[in-house]
Amino acid sequence: MTSKYIAPAIALAFVGGVAQAEELRLSHQWSNSDVRHKVAAIVAEEVAAADVDLEIKIFGSSSLFKAREQYTPLSRGQLDMTVLPLSYAGGQQPAYNLTLMPGLVKNHDHAARLSESPFMAALEQKMADDDVMVLVHGYLAGGFAGKDNCITKPEDVDGLQTRAAGKAFEQMLAGAGASIASMASSEIYNAMQTGVLNAANTSSSSFVSYRIYEQVSCYTPAGDVALWFMYQPLLMNKSTFEGLNEEQQAALLAGAEKAQAFYLEEAKKEDAASAEVFEKAGVEIAQMTDEDFAAWRQLAQETSYKAFVEEVPDGQELLDMALSVE
Repeated sequence: MTSKYIAPAIALAFVGGVAQAEELRLSHQWSNSDVRHKVAAIVAEEVAAADVDLEIKIFGSSSLFKAREQYTPLSRGQLDMTVLPLSYAGGQQPAYNLTLMPGLVKNHDHAARLSESPFMAALEQKMADDDVMVLVHGYLAGGFAGKDNCITKPEDVDGLQTRAAGKAFEQMLAGAGASIASMASSEIYNAMQTGVLNAANTSSSSFVSYRIYEQVSCYTPAGDVALWFMYQPLLMNKSTFEGLNEEQQAALLAGAEKAQAFYLEEAKKEDAASAEVFEKAGVEIAQMTDEDFAAWRQLAQETSYKAFVEEVPDGQELLDMALSVE
């Protein structure tokens, strides 16, 4: 065996001392044009610029792990970093379903306050129990799209085969009479194209990056009223982070701070930008009214909120913590 083949084996032997690792692997499900990829890229670029013998290699478009299968390898140390909707891991930690709860977040600034609240601290403790930590907080808003009709109020989804992002939205939409098809946002396009779906809700960013405007007749973006907010942080394996040296940790945290500020500003822009893309593609744009929002929230209280409190041992406490953030 020549020396060039020995070096990687030696590097792997130091897996317990992560400080020697030259490369961290970051996985996500989106395209390179998506804001969530850009958030990851900012952290990677800042770490590279810090020159601390650390490189973050990004694997986008579900090329390393499938969209919904990233949290478990992250918690086991088989993956170093990921950007993902935390509610995807609601099966492992039911409390995470509260990060995609209809009507819980009012707007982007409110979302930012939630990220810095005791509510989020309680969720971060649950992540720590799974050997996971948050590097970058971020919420994205979203809306609805209908293949044949506009969706603004609960009765609009009655009888439709609908994709809902997350358990709580599925419960609410089922309460409105929709049939539910569960899938990652990356699968919406093909499902609409093949007639599996009549309607979907997801983030403004995903609606654009997955070109859903090619498959629908009407789009209801997040506007002054947004029912749909989803927490989509950049997470890291906690042991991996703690195994890095101080300079590497500092570079990661500095990159994360810059990325988080970018994420918030871009999230605010995404909603209006998505509406422009759909309108340009000839899709009708509908707006949800305050009355529509109130009807959805009332339905959510009877379905999603009720089920969450019943299913999660500390569910009421967590829900109250979230609702207490003004």
